[in-house]
Amino acid sequence: MSEADIGLIGLAVMGQNLVLNMNDHGYTVAVFNRTVSKVDEFLEGPAKGTKVIGAHDLKEFVSKLKRPRRVMLMVKAGEPVDEFIDLLVPLLEKGDIIIDGGNSHYPDTTRRCKMLKSKGIYFIGAGISGGEEGARHGPSIMPGGDPEAWPHVKKIFQDIAAKVDTGEPCCDWVGDEGAGHYVKMVHNGIEYGDIQLICEAYHLMKSVVGLSSSEIADCFEGWNKRELDSYLIEITADVLRKKDNDGSLIVDKILDVAGQKGTGKWTGISALDLGVPVTLIGEAVFARCLSAMKEERIAASKKYNGPTPSFKENKKQFLENIFYGLYASKIISYTQGYMLMREAAKEFKWKFNYGGIALMWRGGCIIRSVFLGNIKKAFDKNPNLYSLLLDDFFKIEIEKCQQGWRRAVATGALEGIPMPCFTTALSFFDGYRTERLPANLLQALRDYFGAHTYERIDNPRGKFFHTNWTGTGGKVSSSSYNA
Repeated sequence: MSEADIGLIGLAVMGQNLVLNMNDHGYTVAVFNRTVSKVDEFLEGPAKGTKVIGAHDLKEFVSKLKRPRRVMLMVKAGEPVDEFIDLLVPLLEKGDIIIDGGNSHYPDTTRRCKMLKSKGIYFIGAGISGGEEGARHGPSIMPGGDPEAWPHVKKIFQDIAAKVDTGEPCCDWVGDEGAGHYVKMVHNGIEYGDIQLICEAYHLMKSVVGLSSSEIADCFEGWNKRELDSYLIEITADVLRKKDNDGSLIVDKILDVAGQKGTGKWTGISALDLGVPVTLIGEAVFARCLSAMKEERIAASKKYNGPTPSFKENKKQFLENIFYGLYASKIISYTQGYMLMREAAKEFKWKFNYGGIALMWRGGCIIRSVFLGNIKKAFDKNPNLYSLLLDDFFKIEIEKCQQGWRRAVATGALEGIPMPCFTTALSFFDGYRTERLPANLLQALRDYFGAHTYERIDNPRGKFFHTNWTGTGGKVSSSSYNA
């Protein structure tokens, strides 16, 4: 008998927790896993006493689903998703729905959406954030794909999603084809930036001010009661206090080599493709790459000496400067992330609700913070806002931070502390607020060696000129110009 409201394939921790979350909300879920023994282990373990139904092959799994059949894949991104789609298609009928809840690359989601639509099957690519805890008790869900599928999964998704203070779910339709996974990709890129900024603040407090891990934890705990109130700041304090079995701090024993799964890199590549200066996420990715060069860094540390420590500033004031640097840099990172989504929406003809995206990120997800409520207000006030820096609230916040931010960056540089994200954020801000940049010289140089042409300030935009700089170049200019 077909009795399951939805089926889920992939019983790793995220998959198991989503199933239990759906069960808690009154849904009957059928489950399958490639390693079939995991199905029985789940039913006899975490799912014992629930309405969850197990299946030992795909045919049995599909037979247990109500029509239209809703099949959610929680498997590793890439080939495993395509493999399961290929296995499912012969078992499904027109109007059935496949949902990919993994961290898939958005072009793959667009491709799958088009391919399945040609077979009469709907596809949803849903970005899911919040980790294991979020999956169990309420994640942020960012669905995109075939809009005709949304009414059939909307209630399930919004029931299991995190809720903000007003009761609104952190889940709404994002847009066509790869839009949901694109927004999740940008979310993950911003997460890279947030984490790197926290690490740079930690490095300044530890190596410049000389605070202990316990004192640094106290700082983060205090900051979590202010404008930086967020999940990542909160757990930073917890991480810095966690002790190993021998009573020493775990964080001090962890090798300083960072891993990554690729979503930050995808964000940087998309930014380069679309010509959007998402500098902070790019630097956060490169900082992880640099951390991986551990042996080379050890060799270089023996060859080079940095500045002799000479910190003589007021400790309390400098910690406040670090706070302002972290807060302002965070504003810049989100500004850049939203700029990127704007350009992607133009490029792919998506209709993003930018305030809605801030709401989806407001709860359940890794980057959840009070700060996102301010972003939602900015877009509620002006849905066509291109840059957060042009919003009145964020203008006041940046002005409040600016002096301390500059002092934190300057002191860190003089003390020899690497701060790729603090500094690139400040450089972006200074570039963005500068009416006339030195790109006039850049264009002159391009025209000199490559006849790439330039525009003039005494002529309308869109009219291009070429100068015969050497007297031997003639009047022929390059046909390509890309501002």
